[in-house]
Amino acid sequence: MFILIGFVALLLYAALVFYIGWRGMSWIKLWTSSRRFSYLYIVVLAVVASSFLLGQLSSNHRILGMISAYWLAIFYLLLILVPLARVTVWLLRYTQLPHDRTRLWTGVVTLVLVVFLLAYGSYQAYSPVVRSYEVHIPKQASSLSSLKVVMAADMHFGVLSGKDHAARLVREVNALEPDIVLFPGDLFDDDIEPYKDQGIDRLLAQIEAPYGVYATLGNHDKYDGTMEELIELLERSGMRVLYDEAVTVDDTFTLIGRKDRSDPNRVALSYLMEGVNHSKPVILLDHQPYELGIAQYDGVDLMVSGHTHRGQVFPGNLITDAIYENDWGYLQKEQLHSIVTSGFGFWGPPIRLGTRSEVVEIDVTFEAETEG
Repeated sequence: MFILIGFVALLLYAALVFYIGWRGMSWIKLWTSSRRFSYLYIVVLAVVASSFLLGQLSSNHRILGMISAYWLAIFYLLLILVPLARVTVWLLRYTQLPHDRTRLWTGVVTLVLVVFLLAYGSYQAYSPVVRSYEVHIPKQASSLSSLKVVMAADMHFGVLSGKDHAARLVREVNALEPDIVLFPGDLFDDDIEPYKDQGIDRLLAQIEAPYGVYATLGNHDKYDGTMEELIELLERSGMRVLYDEAVTVDDTFTLIGRKDRSDPNRVALSYLMEGVNHSKPVILLDHQPYELGIAQYDGVDLMVSGHTHRGQVFPGNLITDAIYENDWGYLQKEQLHSIVTSGFGFWGPPIRLGTRSEVVEIDVTFEAETEG
C-alpha cells in the first residue's frame, strides 16, 4: 500500500511539473523561436524538478538540499499563479486587446509576482518577531510572584536554517532577559549532522536564563542512532531535554515534557502527573497541540506547543485552523492556558506567506503569597 501511494504521488508530482513546464514553454515561444533555448529550458526544469526527489534520498548534500528547498517554494507559487494567469488570459479574450500581447504580459506579471513573493516570503521566514502574552495562574509559587517565559519551537535547524538563524535566535532570546526558556520540539530538520557541523550546539549554549533552558522532542527530531545520543547532543547545547518527564524547578513550579505524539512509547499525561504538587503551577511542553481537554482535566496550568507552523504558507492556515482547537496564539480552557507558536524556522520551502517566524514571550504572574 505504501509503495502504491508513493507511486501515485510521484505521478501527480510529474503531472503538475509537466503542466507548469508546458505553460512556461508556451510563454517562452512568444519571446523566441530558438530551439536551443527551448532545450535548455527543458533540461534545467527537469534537473531542478528532480532535485526534490534526489534531496529525499541524499539529505546530507547541502547544495542539492538548497536547490530542492527553493524549487519547492517556486513550484508552490507557480501552482497558484499559473492557473490564475490562465483565467486572466481567458477573460481578456473578450476585450479588444491583442491575444498574444495579453499572454506575453500576463506571463511577465506572473514572473514578477513569483520573484516578489519569494523575496517577501523569505523575509517573513528569516525575520522573526516577538509575540507577547500575559497569563495569570492563581497558584502560589513559593516566593515567586512572576515568571518571564520565552518560548520558541520548530527551528528545524538544518541546511537553510543554519548557524546564522541560530545566532539570531540567541540574540532575540537573550534580549528579552528570560527567567526560563522553553523549546517544545522540532529543533532538528530530520538530520542532526548540519546541527553538529555548523556548531549550532555551541551557539545555543550562549542562551542565558536563571531557571535554565528546557526542551522536548518533536516529530522531526530524528537520528539514525539511539535517542540517548540525540538527547545528549541537545544537552551539550546547555538545555535539559524532558522526555516523558516531570521536574520541579527550584521548588516553585513543575515542568512536564512529553514525547512527541508520533512516538508509540509515549505515556499518558495522567501518568506523568502522578506525584505532581497541584498546589504549585504546572507547565507542560507538548510539541503537537492536541488533547487540550485532557491537559485541562489533568490539572495543567500552561501548555506550550508548536508543530502547526500556522500553515506556513497560505492557505495552509485554513487547514491548521480546521484541524487544531488552537493552531496558533492563545486559548484558555478553564484553568488551562494554551499557547501555540507559529515557529521560529520553517519546513520545506524557506518561505512564509500569511505567517511570520516568531519568538514567544509569556509574562506569567502568580497568586501573591499570603503572609502569616
